[in-house]
Amino acid sequence: MSEQPDGVAEYVARGEAMAAAEAHRRSIMRTKKFDTIAVHGIYDMEAALANQGSIIEPGFMSSAQHFENSDHMEAALAYLMPAWVYSRIANPTVHYLEETLALLEGYGFDGEASAVATSSGMAAVFMATNPFLEKPNAGMNIVASCRCYGGTFMLFAERYGAERGVDIRWVRNPLDLNEWADKVDGNTRFVYGETPSNPSLSVTDIAAVADIAHAAGLPFIVDSTVATPALTRPLTLGADIVVHSTTKSMTASGFAIGGAVIARHGITTDIGPTEMRENFAMYVKLLPFRDHGPGVSPFNALMTLNDLRTLRHRMDSMSSSTMQVAQYLEGHDHIARVAYPGIDSMPGHDVAARTMWLVDGADDYGTEVNRYGHLVSFEVKGGATAARRVFDGFEMIWRATDLGRIKSVATIPAISTHQQQGDEGRELASVPPNLIRLNVGGEHPDDIIADLDQALSALDRRSIVTRLRGDA
Repeated sequence: MSEQPDGVAEYVARGEAMAAAEAHRRSIMRTKKFDTIAVHGIYDMEAALANQGSIIEPGFMSSAQHFENSDHMEAALAYLMPAWVYSRIANPTVHYLEETLALLEGYGFDGEASAVATSSGMAAVFMATNPFLEKPNAGMNIVASCRCYGGTFMLFAERYGAERGVDIRWVRNPLDLNEWADKVDGNTRFVYGETPSNPSLSVTDIAAVADIAHAAGLPFIVDSTVATPALTRPLTLGADIVVHSTTKSMTASGFAIGGAVIARHGITTDIGPTEMRENFAMYVKLLPFRDHGPGVSPFNALMTLNDLRTLRHRMDSMSSSTMQVAQYLEGHDHIARVAYPGIDSMPGHDVAARTMWLVDGADDYGTEVNRYGHLVSFEVKGGATAARRVFDGFEMIWRATDLGRIKSVATIPAISTHQQQGDEGRELASVPPNLIRLNVGGEHPDDIIADLDQALSALDRRSIVTRLRGDA
């Protein structure tokens, strides 16, 4: 860049004052309870007065920012002062969402954290992982749990593995710490886990795997979509980077697609420039994110921001309902297996019981309480045909490739979210054809159970007809 005009320095100084004022608001909010952060974020009365007095964060639907003059433009585009410039890079509404997410995910974390919002959960997974795969070398590999969302599996297996030649080292049992440690070597770029996973609900000991990754000088990236920060905050357990599909429980209304990357400052890695290690989320936002273009729309950001205000209460209520549903399913004659971290028979229940707590739960119940999320999976006896019969019999539970909704939604992952993995990939990820994944919504649990009961009763009717035909 050519020598800066004197006027640019004035905008740099103004930017420093803006950044200091926002840091002060952020420090104040870090002293507040989770619910207060979820309701307010960093949007305070001073910010409201600058926005016509609006007590709710405004939706800035414009694509670009107007500048006072050329000096202002130069300072902003050189990232020398806070600005939003262009909505592909930043936007005031998106910024309010990012700050709220960083505060929620960093709740109880001693260090600093920053966030970048993305257009989808898959955009978040890509932006959280791709920077570590620059400048490839022979033998470059990643270590990841195979118990993950189908889109993540395909990104790693196809886009990174088949197309780029990255060695994808799948961890088959995320509870086996030796398996994690054995797959890490000097060419590993990052370690990746999803807990609880979609759709198998497998859990990972975040603190233990983080120790393994850090001992090798590697970052540990965790997809915590199913738990949300209302139940688990991986940064407090040692993770470096957290990814979310904000489409899910964070935006329970179902009005918006989105994602987020939240990272602690000072991640563990020797890859990339110093700026990337010091503040990964901001580095990603201003550079690779800018160039790849996965920005979330301001409208979608506003929808997510609004739903976040009730996150803790929703996760509490729907998790309680899901426990009742899981217990009902576990006792049903037509169910071969139930996957839910809250039930004793689930492998890793002890890990979930140590890590999944309703944030600030003691304020409501007088003691800390476990909550395990509102996603449950179950295998129907009789194979894929029986599972389809039950699935097709739902009368209130919606059939869709969705989760996190305020309405109960179910899918058969083998023919939907994990279809592209093929038989071998699904076997690796423990996604059998008779598995139904159920997102328990905000309805009364008795009504959800009643719909499950009537759908499962179709198998009894089928059995009677089969016996009668056999007798004939």
